[in-house]
Amino acid sequence: MGTNDGKPADLVLFGDVVTMNDAAPRARAVAVRDGRIAAVGNDAAVFPLIGPATIAVDVHRACILPGFVEAHGHPLNSAVLLGEPVVDIRPVTIADAGEVVDAVRRAVDEHPDGAVLNGWDPLLQKGLPEPSREWLNSVAPDTSLVILHNTGHVAYFNDVAAREAGLSKKTPDPEGGSFGRDKSGDLNGSAFEAPAVMAVAASILDGASTRLPELLAAECARMNAAGITTASEMAFDPRFRSALTAIARSGALTTRLRLYEMSNPERSTDVSPGVGDDLLRQVGIKIWSDGSPWVGNAATSFPYLDTDVTRSLGLAGSRGKANYTADEILEISKPYFENGWQISCHANGDAAVTLALDAWERMLAESPRDDHRLRLEHVGAMTPEQFRRATELGVTCSLFVDHLYYWGDVLVDDLFGPERGACWAAAASAIAAGQRISFHNDGPVTPTNPLRNIADAVTRRTRSGRVLAPEERISVPDALRAETINSAWHLRSEDAIGAIVPGLHADLVVLSANPLLVDPDDIADLEVLATILEGRTVFGKLE
Repeated sequence: MGTNDGKPADLVLFGDVVTMNDAAPRARAVAVRDGRIAAVGNDAAVFPLIGPATIAVDVHRACILPGFVEAHGHPLNSAVLLGEPVVDIRPVTIADAGEVVDAVRRAVDEHPDGAVLNGWDPLLQKGLPEPSREWLNSVAPDTSLVILHNTGHVAYFNDVAAREAGLSKKTPDPEGGSFGRDKSGDLNGSAFEAPAVMAVAASILDGASTRLPELLAAECARMNAAGITTASEMAFDPRFRSALTAIARSGALTTRLRLYEMSNPERSTDVSPGVGDDLLRQVGIKIWSDGSPWVGNAATSFPYLDTDVTRSLGLAGSRGKANYTADEILEISKPYFENGWQISCHANGDAAVTLALDAWERMLAESPRDDHRLRLEHVGAMTPEQFRRATELGVTCSLFVDHLYYWGDVLVDDLFGPERGACWAAAASAIAAGQRISFHNDGPVTPTNPLRNIADAVTRRTRSGRVLAPEERISVPDALRAETINSAWHLRSEDAIGAIVPGLHADLVVLSANPLLVDPDDIADLEVLATILEGRTVFGKLE
């Protein structure tokens, strides 16, 4: 299958090809010309395209797949938070609570101009002290200290950081966010949700803007090493637009980016839907209906359990809270929607999902639009009935399935019990309801790792080896679709990426073995041998 206009291919790969094209799902060879797929099929399909300068590589038993697509990422945020001077204290980096505290104290000593740390997580780093204003001030009495929760939904800060950020008792809560306060109304050293967190961490963003090329190059390298060739930026700050455009034009991007700009009080943006090209394009607007289950501000219809963990976090019996009412979600969404934008809504709790669906059902009745691809993000507690309702409305869902691996045991034992916790990220129910699901890692919350996501969805194993809700396991083909062609569709890019089909960009990943043929428990351990963007190897090597 392909075209032959007489021009030889630049690259031909022979091996076990999984195309993600239902019309021809498997092949033995793929030819690349001018950065696009020229032919795919058996040897005979590509031999006419081999010329004197063609690079032909037999990958033997390795498997060739479309490059993985991260449907919900934060590469700009990750670039900043995983680079100097921010100190990485995520559970995947430091598991022990005592070592985390030591890292905080060391950061204060080593950064006299102010310390910023990212990754605080008392659920996985059990034994952490309460990050109260008093504790933060005792650790850093004379210098600024900001600690970001691993979810990104909370920031903790001392008095010096508050003064430097211009925050005081009189500072109003921003729309969609809030500052923690004591009984007298004074700031207590905590900020909730993106608008408030960004107010505390503004200096991080300002300092990073001048180093964005090197920071983003490092993040692209991390994504390429995981086999990713396209990622979304789900909290795009337009302040970065000119710098990001310059980076793209310089040829330095090794990962395609799809931007979702954060909603603002003006309900407007300076650009039109789809602005950009196949390398860098803005496709949507991002809103948040609730927060994170790990910090207690995910809106659920059911309460947190009464356990030692929930009592220590002040969550026992709580049902979380939503950021907005359904009326407010409608008020935020409608102006963007009527201007042609795809809208993506963060919703972890089932109550938050209902609020978004209620608002969007009214919006679609008032302003119907074909193929709108409204998106719900994370949807940890989403129910089978809610998935069916979303399908009927044309709303699509992206699942944070890696929650199962890292927090699965916590969900069941500490937070919500087996009935609610085990069914988290119910992929099988979503597919049964007609959903074209995608998966994501929400980096830097968990390391961007499509193979781990595929294994999570197929096995539903936690880190302890427990299998949660086995009836929600899905097949390997369905999981592969969620990381390739489905994710491309979520990003309105299926006409350019996500499958190995003639005419699409030659974005490929070469794995050490075929995920369809190995034991599901071994999928996460497959090796990424090479990642290819438009026919150019950006990670590993072909041999």
